[in-house]
Amino acid sequence: MMSLKKKGYLIIGLSTLLLILYLTLWPVPIHSPNWDAPKSEGYTGPHKVNSRLAGMGFIELDHYKQPEHIVYRDNWLYAAMKDGEIIRVRPDGSEIEIVVNTGGRPLGFDFDSEGALIIADPLYGDHGGLLRVTILEGGAETELLTDSADSYPIYFADAVVVAKNGLIYFTDASLQVKAKEIGDVGKAGELDILANSSSGRVLEYNPQTQQTRVLINDLSFANGIALSEDEQYLFINETGKYRVWKLDVTAENTSAFKQNKSAQIVIDNLPGLPDNIVQGEDGRYWIGLIYPRNDFLDYSANKPWLRSIAMRLPDFLLPKGNGYSHVIAINESGEVLADLQDPDSSYTEITGATESDDKLFFHHLNNTNTIGWIKKADIGY
Repeated sequence: MMSLKKKGYLIIGLSTLLLILYLTLWPVPIHSPNWDAPKSEGYTGPHKVNSRLAGMGFIELDHYKQPEHIVYRDNWLYAAMKDGEIIRVRPDGSEIEIVVNTGGRPLGFDFDSEGALIIADPLYGDHGGLLRVTILEGGAETELLTDSADSYPIYFADAVVVAKNGLIYFTDASLQVKAKEIGDVGKAGELDILANSSSGRVLEYNPQTQQTRVLINDLSFANGIALSEDEQYLFINETGKYRVWKLDVTAENTSAFKQNKSAQIVIDNLPGLPDNIVQGEDGRYWIGLIYPRNDFLDYSANKPWLRSIAMRLPDFLLPKGNGYSHVIAINESGEVLADLQDPDSSYTEITGATESDDKLFFHHLNNTNTIGWIKKADIGY
Protein backbone atom coordinates (compact mmCIF):
# COMPACT_ATOMS: atom_id res chain seq x y z
CA MET A 1 0.00 0.00 0.00
CA MET A 2 1.37 3.41 -1.00
CA SER A 3 2.17 5.73 1.89
CA LEU A 4 0.63 9.19 2.14
CA LYS A 5 4.09 10.69 1.62
CA LYS A 6 4.57 8.79 -1.64
CA LYS A 7 1.08 9.73 -2.79
CA GLY A 8 1.93 13.36 -2.14
CA TYR A 9 5.12 13.10 -4.21
CA LEU A 10 3.18 11.39 -6.99
CA ILE A 11 0.52 14.14 -7.06
CA ILE A 12 3.21 16.83 -7.12
CA GLY A 13 5.08 15.03 -9.90
CA LEU A 14 1.98 14.53 -12.03
CA SER A 15 0.90 18.14 -11.49
CA THR A 16 4.35 19.36 -12.49
CA LEU A 17 4.30 17.16 -15.60
CA LEU A 18 0.85 18.43 -16.59
CA LEU A 19 1.96 22.03 -16.08
CA ILE A 20 5.06 21.48 -18.24
CA LEU A 21 2.97 19.84 -20.95
CA TYR A 22 0.45 22.70 -20.83
CA LEU A 23 3.11 25.41 -21.01
CA THR A 24 4.93 23.75 -23.90
CA LEU A 25 2.25 21.97 -25.94
CA TRP A 26 -1.13 23.61 -25.40
CA PRO A 27 -2.27 25.37 -28.60
CA VAL A 28 -1.90 29.16 -28.67
CA PRO A 29 -4.21 31.42 -30.71
CA ILE A 30 -1.43 33.39 -32.41
CA HIS A 31 1.68 32.39 -34.32
CA SER A 32 4.82 34.05 -32.89
CA PRO A 33 7.40 34.82 -35.58
CA ASN A 34 11.06 35.44 -34.93
CA TRP A 35 12.32 39.04 -35.12
CA ASP A 36 15.38 41.07 -34.14
CA ALA A 37 14.54 43.72 -31.56
CA PRO A 38 16.86 46.75 -31.65
CA LYS A 39 18.94 47.19 -28.51
CA SER A 40 17.15 49.67 -26.28
CA GLU A 41 18.99 52.94 -25.71
CA GLY A 42 16.71 53.77 -22.79
CA TYR A 43 15.95 57.31 -21.70
CA THR A 44 18.90 59.01 -23.36
CA GLY A 45 19.48 61.65 -26.01
CA PRO A 46 16.23 63.42 -26.91
CA HIS A 47 14.39 61.11 -24.48
CA LYS A 48 16.42 62.02 -21.40
CA VAL A 49 14.32 61.76 -18.22
CA ASN A 50 12.53 65.02 -17.43
CA SER A 51 9.52 66.36 -15.51
CA ARG A 52 7.95 68.57 -18.17
CA LEU A 53 4.52 67.02 -17.57
CA ALA A 54 4.55 67.87 -13.88
CA GLY A 55 1.79 70.28 -12.86
CA MET A 56 -0.82 68.72 -15.15
CA GLY A 57 -4.43 69.87 -14.71
CA PHE A 58 -7.47 67.60 -15.02
CA ILE A 59 -10.98 67.62 -16.45
CA GLU A 60 -13.34 65.42 -14.44
CA LEU A 61 -15.41 63.04 -16.58
CA ASP A 62 -18.00 61.86 -14.07
CA HIS A 63 -18.32 58.05 -14.51
CA TYR A 64 -16.89 57.90 -18.06
CA LYS A 65 -13.70 55.85 -18.34
CA GLN A 66 -10.53 55.72 -20.41
CA PRO A 67 -10.65 58.41 -23.14
CA GLU A 68 -8.51 56.39 -25.59
CA HIS A 69 -8.68 59.03 -28.34
CA ILE A 70 -9.58 62.74 -28.25
CA VAL A 71 -10.49 65.17 -31.03
CA TYR A 72 -10.73 68.94 -30.50
CA ARG A 73 -13.44 70.52 -32.67
CA ASP A 74 -15.47 73.72 -32.39
CA ASN A 75 -14.43 74.29 -28.77
CA TRP A 76 -15.47 70.77 -27.76
CA LEU A 77 -13.31 67.83 -26.74
CA TYR A 78 -14.73 64.63 -28.20
CA ALA A 79 -13.50 61.44 -26.51
CA ALA A 80 -13.93 57.70 -27.16
CA MET A 81 -14.73 55.92 -23.90
CA LYS A 82 -14.41 52.37 -22.56
CA ASP A 83 -18.12 51.57 -22.30
CA GLY A 84 -18.99 52.42 -25.90
CA GLU A 85 -19.65 56.12 -25.61
CA ILE A 86 -18.23 58.98 -27.55
CA ILE A 87 -18.74 61.95 -25.27
CA ARG A 88 -18.00 65.61 -25.64
CA VAL A 89 -17.00 68.11 -22.99
CA ARG A 90 -15.96 71.74 -22.99
CA PRO A 91 -12.23 72.36 -22.42
CA ASP A 92 -13.11 73.90 -19.04
CA GLY A 93 -14.86 70.68 -17.97
CA SER A 94 -18.43 71.88 -18.39
CA GLU A 95 -21.34 70.49 -20.43
CA ILE A 96 -20.45 66.78 -20.52
CA GLU A 97 -22.80 64.88 -22.82
CA ILE A 98 -22.99 61.64 -24.79
CA VAL A 99 -22.84 62.05 -28.56
CA VAL A 100 -23.38 58.35 -29.34
CA ASN A 101 -22.96 54.93 -27.77
CA THR A 102 -21.92 52.35 -30.37
CA GLY A 103 -22.53 49.42 -28.04
CA GLY A 104 -18.94 48.35 -28.69
CA ARG A 105 -15.62 50.02 -27.89
CA PRO A 106 -14.82 53.00 -30.14
CA LEU A 107 -11.08 53.54 -30.44
CA GLY A 108 -9.92 56.01 -33.09
CA PHE A 109 -12.35 58.40 -34.79
CA ASP A 110 -12.48 61.49 -36.97
CA PHE A 111 -15.09 63.67 -38.68
CA ASP A 112 -15.94 63.69 -42.38
CA SER A 113 -16.79 66.81 -44.41
CA GLU A 114 -20.46 66.55 -43.44
CA GLY A 115 -19.70 66.44 -39.73
CA ALA A 116 -20.45 62.74 -39.33
CA LEU A 117 -18.27 60.66 -37.02
CA ILE A 118 -16.08 58.02 -38.68
CA ILE A 119 -15.26 55.46 -35.99
CA ALA A 120 -13.02 52.41 -35.70
CA ASP A 121 -14.75 50.01 -33.32
CA PRO A 122 -13.43 46.43 -32.95
CA LEU A 123 -16.29 45.35 -30.64
CA TYR A 124 -19.22 46.57 -32.76
CA GLY A 125 -21.55 43.99 -34.31
CA ASP A 126 -20.17 40.59 -35.31
CA HIS A 127 -16.47 41.47 -35.20
CA GLY A 128 -16.15 45.23 -35.45
CA GLY A 129 -15.29 47.46 -38.36
CA LEU A 130 -15.45 51.03 -39.64
CA LEU A 131 -18.60 52.99 -38.74
CA ARG A 132 -20.22 56.24 -39.85
CA VAL A 133 -22.42 57.91 -37.25
CA THR A 134 -24.68 60.76 -38.33
CA ILE A 135 -25.84 62.94 -35.46
CA LEU A 136 -29.55 63.66 -35.76
CA GLU A 137 -31.88 65.73 -33.64
CA GLY A 138 -32.81 63.50 -30.75
CA GLY A 139 -30.49 60.64 -31.67
CA ALA A 140 -27.83 59.17 -33.96
CA GLU A 141 -27.83 56.93 -37.01
CA THR A 142 -25.06 54.31 -37.22
CA GLU A 143 -23.92 52.69 -40.47
CA LEU A 144 -21.31 49.96 -40.88
CA LEU A 145 -19.13 51.10 -43.77
CA THR A 146 -16.82 48.10 -44.03
CA ASP A 147 -15.77 45.08 -42.01
CA SER A 148 -13.48 43.25 -44.45
CA ALA A 149 -10.66 43.84 -46.92
CA ASP A 150 -8.98 41.47 -49.39
CA SER A 151 -11.42 38.75 -48.28
CA TYR A 152 -10.16 38.95 -44.68
CA PRO A 153 -12.41 40.21 -41.87
CA ILE A 154 -11.39 43.38 -40.05
CA TYR A 155 -10.99 42.03 -36.51
CA PHE A 156 -9.22 44.96 -34.86
CA ALA A 157 -10.26 48.32 -36.35
CA ASP A 158 -8.13 50.78 -34.42
CA ALA A 159 -7.32 54.33 -35.62
CA VAL A 160 -8.87 56.59 -38.27
CA VAL A 161 -8.08 59.74 -40.21
CA VAL A 162 -10.25 61.33 -42.93
CA ALA A 163 -8.61 63.16 -45.85
CA LYS A 164 -9.99 66.37 -47.36
CA ASN A 165 -10.88 64.43 -50.52
CA GLY A 166 -13.15 62.17 -48.46
CA LEU A 167 -10.98 59.05 -48.45
CA ILE A 168 -10.83 57.34 -45.07
CA TYR A 169 -7.61 55.73 -43.84
CA PHE A 170 -7.60 53.39 -40.87
CA THR A 171 -5.63 50.65 -39.19
CA ASP A 172 -6.56 47.02 -38.60
CA ALA A 173 -4.21 46.25 -35.72
CA SER A 174 -4.09 42.47 -36.16
CA LEU A 175 -5.48 39.81 -38.44
CA GLN A 176 -4.80 37.11 -35.85
CA VAL A 177 -6.36 38.58 -32.70
CA LYS A 178 -10.16 38.60 -32.69
CA ALA A 179 -10.88 41.43 -30.27
CA LYS A 180 -14.63 40.74 -30.22
CA GLU A 181 -14.10 37.14 -29.08
CA ILE A 182 -11.71 38.23 -26.33
CA GLY A 183 -14.13 40.99 -25.35
CA ASP A 184 -11.52 43.44 -24.09
CA VAL A 185 -9.42 45.49 -26.50
CA GLY A 186 -6.69 46.03 -23.91
CA LYS A 187 -6.19 42.30 -23.37
CA ALA A 188 -6.43 41.67 -27.11
CA GLY A 189 -3.74 44.25 -27.80
CA GLU A 190 -1.45 42.88 -25.10
CA LEU A 191 -1.79 39.39 -26.57
CA ASP A 192 -0.90 40.49 -30.10
CA ILE A 193 2.06 42.61 -28.97
CA LEU A 194 3.32 39.70 -26.86
CA ALA A 195 3.06 37.35 -29.84
CA ASN A 196 4.34 40.02 -32.26
CA SER A 197 2.14 38.44 -34.91
CA SER A 198 3.07 41.11 -37.49
CA SER A 199 -0.35 40.75 -39.10
CA GLY A 200 -1.60 44.34 -38.85
CA ARG A 201 -2.44 46.45 -41.88
CA VAL A 202 -3.41 49.91 -43.10
CA LEU A 203 -6.62 50.24 -45.10
CA GLU A 204 -8.35 52.84 -47.25
CA TYR A 205 -12.12 53.11 -47.55
CA ASN A 206 -13.55 55.05 -50.48
CA PRO A 207 -17.06 56.34 -49.65
CA GLN A 208 -17.82 56.91 -53.34
CA THR A 209 -17.05 53.38 -54.53
CA GLN A 210 -17.63 51.72 -51.13
CA GLN A 211 -14.43 49.77 -51.73
CA THR A 212 -11.78 48.93 -49.13
CA ARG A 213 -8.19 48.39 -50.20
CA VAL A 214 -4.97 47.44 -48.40
CA LEU A 215 -2.02 49.82 -48.46
CA ILE A 216 0.43 47.84 -46.29
CA ASN A 217 0.47 44.47 -44.52
CA ASP A 218 2.66 42.74 -41.90
CA LEU A 219 2.73 45.47 -39.25
CA SER A 220 3.28 44.46 -35.65
CA PHE A 221 0.12 45.91 -34.14
CA ALA A 222 -0.82 48.69 -36.56
CA ASN A 223 -1.98 51.49 -34.31
CA GLY A 224 -2.18 55.32 -34.59
CA ILE A 225 -2.53 57.01 -37.97
CA ALA A 226 -2.18 60.61 -39.19
CA LEU A 227 -1.94 62.40 -42.54
CA SER A 228 0.98 64.54 -43.67
CA GLU A 229 0.37 68.25 -44.22
CA ASP A 230 -0.03 67.77 -47.99
CA GLU A 231 -2.05 64.57 -47.43
CA GLN A 232 0.21 62.57 -49.73
CA TYR A 233 1.56 60.41 -46.89
CA LEU A 234 0.36 58.66 -43.78
CA PHE A 235 2.25 58.26 -40.51
CA ILE A 236 1.63 54.91 -38.83
CA ASN A 237 2.62 53.79 -35.34
CA GLU A 238 3.85 50.19 -35.32
CA THR A 239 3.46 49.55 -31.61
CA GLY A 240 5.01 46.09 -31.41
CA LYS A 241 8.28 47.20 -33.01
CA TYR A 242 8.64 50.63 -31.36
CA ARG A 243 8.65 52.64 -34.58
CA VAL A 244 6.75 54.96 -36.93
CA TRP A 245 6.26 54.54 -40.68
CA LYS A 246 5.76 57.10 -43.44
CA LEU A 247 3.49 55.55 -46.05
CA ASP A 248 2.55 56.88 -49.48
CA VAL A 249 -1.26 57.05 -49.77
CA THR A 250 -0.95 55.37 -53.20
CA ALA A 251 0.79 52.30 -51.73
CA GLU A 252 -0.82 49.03 -52.74
CA ASN A 253 -0.50 45.79 -50.74
CA THR A 254 3.09 46.47 -49.76
CA SER A 255 4.79 44.69 -46.83
CA ALA A 256 6.28 46.06 -43.61
CA PHE A 257 8.90 43.32 -43.73
CA LYS A 258 10.90 45.41 -46.18
CA GLN A 259 11.10 49.16 -46.72
CA ASN A 260 10.54 50.47 -50.24
CA LYS A 261 9.97 53.80 -51.97
CA SER A 262 6.36 53.98 -50.77
CA ALA A 263 6.93 52.79 -47.18
CA GLN A 264 9.78 54.12 -45.03
CA ILE A 265 10.52 54.08 -41.29
CA VAL A 266 10.91 57.66 -40.04
CA ILE A 267 11.77 56.93 -36.40
CA ASP A 268 12.81 53.64 -34.82
CA ASN A 269 13.91 52.16 -31.50
CA LEU A 270 11.68 54.36 -29.36
CA PRO A 271 12.01 53.98 -25.57
CA GLY A 272 8.33 53.07 -25.29
CA LEU A 273 5.42 51.58 -27.20
CA PRO A 274 3.85 54.18 -29.53
CA ASP A 275 0.05 54.24 -29.48
CA ASN A 276 -1.82 57.17 -31.07
CA ILE A 277 -0.28 59.76 -33.38
CA VAL A 278 -2.11 63.07 -33.79
CA GLN A 279 -1.24 66.02 -36.02
CA GLY A 280 -0.72 69.18 -34.00
CA GLU A 281 0.32 72.69 -34.95
CA ASP A 282 3.52 73.96 -36.60
CA GLY A 283 4.49 70.59 -38.07
CA ARG A 284 4.20 68.63 -34.81
CA TYR A 285 2.90 65.07 -34.59
CA TRP A 286 2.16 64.01 -31.01
CA ILE A 287 2.73 60.37 -30.02
CA GLY A 288 1.76 58.75 -26.74
CA LEU A 289 4.20 56.12 -25.48
CA ILE A 290 1.70 54.05 -23.55
CA TYR A 291 4.29 51.82 -21.82
CA PRO A 292 8.08 51.81 -21.55
CA ARG A 293 9.98 49.08 -23.37
CA ASN A 294 9.46 45.69 -21.77
CA ASP A 295 12.66 43.69 -21.09
CA PHE A 296 10.82 40.41 -21.70
CA LEU A 297 9.55 41.51 -25.11
CA ASP A 298 13.06 42.50 -26.20
CA TYR A 299 14.71 39.38 -24.76
CA SER A 300 12.17 37.00 -26.30
CA ALA A 301 12.09 38.68 -29.73
CA ASN A 302 14.22 35.90 -31.29
CA LYS A 303 12.72 33.23 -29.02
CA PRO A 304 9.17 32.69 -30.27
CA TRP A 305 8.90 29.49 -28.22
CA LEU A 306 9.32 31.59 -25.06
CA ARG A 307 6.60 34.01 -26.13
CA SER A 308 4.32 31.03 -26.84
CA ILE A 309 4.87 29.85 -23.26
CA ALA A 310 4.06 33.33 -21.96
CA MET A 311 0.82 33.37 -23.96
CA ARG A 312 -0.34 30.30 -22.04
CA LEU A 313 -0.02 32.08 -18.70
CA PRO A 314 -3.08 33.55 -16.98
CA ASP A 315 -3.59 37.25 -17.60
CA PHE A 316 -2.26 38.37 -14.21
CA LEU A 317 1.06 36.63 -14.90
CA LEU A 318 1.65 38.11 -18.34
CA PRO A 319 4.92 40.09 -18.56
CA LYS A 320 3.53 43.61 -18.83
CA GLY A 321 5.42 46.87 -18.62
CA ASN A 322 5.02 49.35 -15.79
CA GLY A 323 3.09 52.54 -16.36
CA TYR A 324 4.91 55.79 -17.18
CA SER A 325 3.81 59.29 -18.18
CA HIS A 326 5.41 60.05 -21.56
CA VAL A 327 4.54 61.78 -24.86
CA ILE A 328 6.75 62.98 -27.68
CA ALA A 329 6.35 65.13 -30.77
CA ILE A 330 8.11 64.52 -34.08
CA ASN A 331 8.11 66.29 -37.42
CA GLU A 332 7.47 64.69 -40.81
CA SER A 333 11.14 63.66 -41.05
CA GLY A 334 11.01 61.83 -37.69
CA GLU A 335 13.05 64.42 -35.80
CA VAL A 336 12.07 64.62 -32.13
CA LEU A 337 10.69 68.12 -31.47
CA ALA A 338 9.51 67.57 -27.89
CA ASP A 339 9.78 64.96 -25.17
CA LEU A 340 7.48 65.33 -22.16
CA GLN A 341 7.67 63.05 -19.14
CA ASP A 342 6.78 62.87 -15.47
CA PRO A 343 8.41 59.95 -13.61
CA ASP A 344 6.34 60.67 -10.48
CA SER A 345 2.90 60.94 -12.08
CA SER A 346 0.08 58.43 -11.61
CA TYR A 347 -1.41 59.66 -14.90
CA THR A 348 0.18 56.86 -16.91
CA GLU A 349 -0.73 54.79 -19.99
CA ILE A 350 -0.99 57.94 -22.11
CA THR A 351 -2.07 56.93 -25.61
CA GLY A 352 -1.74 60.32 -27.29
CA ALA A 353 -2.10 64.10 -27.15
CA THR A 354 -4.38 66.61 -28.84
CA GLU A 355 -3.74 70.34 -29.20
CA SER A 356 -6.16 73.23 -28.82
CA ASP A 357 -5.09 76.86 -29.22
CA ASP A 358 -3.61 77.04 -25.73
CA LYS A 359 -3.56 73.55 -24.22
CA LEU A 360 -2.39 70.00 -24.80
CA PHE A 361 -4.89 67.29 -23.79
CA PHE A 362 -3.82 63.72 -23.06
CA HIS A 363 -5.62 60.53 -24.10
CA HIS A 364 -5.12 57.56 -21.78
CA LEU A 365 -6.11 54.07 -20.62
CA ASN A 366 -5.38 54.49 -16.90
CA ASN A 367 -7.94 54.19 -14.12
CA THR A 368 -8.67 57.90 -13.62
CA ASN A 369 -11.97 59.29 -14.94
CA THR A 370 -10.25 62.43 -16.17
CA ILE A 371 -8.61 64.10 -19.13
CA GLY A 372 -5.20 65.52 -18.26
CA TRP A 373 -4.05 68.80 -19.77
CA ILE A 374 -1.17 71.23 -19.62
CA LYS A 375 -0.82 74.79 -20.91
CA LYS A 376 1.24 74.90 -24.08
CA ALA A 377 2.99 78.03 -22.83
CA ASP A 378 4.28 76.02 -19.86
CA ILE A 379 6.09 73.62 -22.21
CA GLY A 380 7.37 76.26 -24.60
CA TYR A 381 4.61 76.40 -27.26
